[in-house]
Amino acid sequence: MKKTNDEKIQAETPEQNEEVKNGDGQTTESDKNSEQTADASKDVAAQIAELNDKYLRLYSEFDNYRRRTAKEKLDMMKSASADLLTELLPIADDFDRTVGSFENVNEKDMNAIIEGIVLVHNKFKGVLEKQGLKFFEAKEQPFDPDFHEAITKIPAPSSDLKGKVVDVIEKGYMLNDKVLRYAKVVVGE
Repeated sequence: MKKTNDEKIQAETPEQNEEVKNGDGQTTESDKNSEQTADASKDVAAQIAELNDKYLRLYSEFDNYRRRTAKEKLDMMKSASADLLTELLPIADDFDRTVGSFENVNEKDMNAIIEGIVLVHNKFKGVLEKQGLKFFEAKEQPFDPDFHEAITKIPAPSSDLKGKVVDVIEKGYMLNDKVLRYAKVVVGE
């Protein structure tokens, strides 16, 4: 049997179909451009899908990192005071012994108790200094709002105390060279 022209066209590949449909056996420029555009759009779609996948993975990794560091920060904050408290426990024990010794006090023992309290106080200050806490002197220093908090002003007892700290109500402290608590002071004017 002889094949008809329609059957021959259908039996050929799609590229050949295009050529046959054009009639002259050659592919036109518009057909080539449309094939290139289709290939390019498939490539772009693949790239978009790949980039989207990379973005989602990166976002997930960052979110996991953020959660992990937030948890680590909370854990660190909870355990950071443990070291300080461990060092303060012997001082608390010393205070308990000191308070217990007040029960049977006579004048003779009073000096020993005062000496014990001074020793506990010095031990306590030593632990605080070891942790980076420092007291700064304010009395008779020029008033500095970066370190002092003026509670009130009074007439200066002498002319050299004008604009200076006359009295300290509360000591000021620094932790690692940063003001932790401003000194509450009375300023002479």
